[in-house]
Amino acid sequence: MFLNNLNNLFINSPLEQFEVTNLFSFNAPLFGYISLTLTNLALYAIIILSLTVGLHIYGNNDNKLLPSKWSILFESLFASINSIVRDQIGKEIYLPFIYSLFFFILVANLVGNIPYSFTISTSVIVSIGLSFTILIGVTILGLSIHKIHFFSFFIPSGTPLALVPLLVLIELISYLARAFSLGIRLFANMVAGHTLLKILSTFLFKMFSGGIIIFVLTLLPFALFLAITGLELAVSFIQAYVFVLLVCSYIKDAIELH
Repeated sequence: MFLNNLNNLFINSPLEQFEVTNLFSFNAPLFGYISLTLTNLALYAIIILSLTVGLHIYGNNDNKLLPSKWSILFESLFASINSIVRDQIGKEIYLPFIYSLFFFILVANLVGNIPYSFTISTSVIVSIGLSFTILIGVTILGLSIHKIHFFSFFIPSGTPLALVPLLVLIELISYLARAFSLGIRLFANMVAGHTLLKILSTFLFKMFSGGIIIFVLTLLPFALFLAITGLELAVSFIQAYVFVLLVCSYIKDAIELH
């Protein structure tokens, strides 16, 4: 009995929604041995990329005199990201990268709010991979602009010579921590929100099936659940915004060595 309850608890775990599973595998003895596997993570990454490109094609393919609601939405998002880039970096050359990054994370978060879907931003591989790749790119950018002078970024001005080794070590650790903090912030917020929604939805489902009286009493928690769902939609926007805002600040540091 204990093992059965334990198995049921594992199957209904709210964390199982974040598991990367194989959807399709293809093995062929061609050129030695080839094994192709399609996971839910890869499938949703393709879906998100297709949605991102498709929505922009649909929203920009508007020859009417008055713009459609889709065109107004995309223009508003573009203007907002453009304002962030101008204020933070001051150079619009990085706008295409920042805008693409923002929209990819936004669509990934919003798609993850659909019931029974998979949120790729809840994968450590994706979130940490993004932040780690961005840090490498920012470092290469700083080195290409400032050459050897880039390493002065790790030595605060006016530092006594005796404290230079200690401060360099601290600044280096702080700099490398960006590769993890940027991705972990996105990962932790999305995982926490989706886990809470999973727990509440399971609880409400059991309450609604408990009889008419319990059904009526469950309406209030259900309203709270809807409010949290709306909050999770807002978090999807906020996390995409915070992610690109921090990326802009990292690029600015690499350009100006702040």
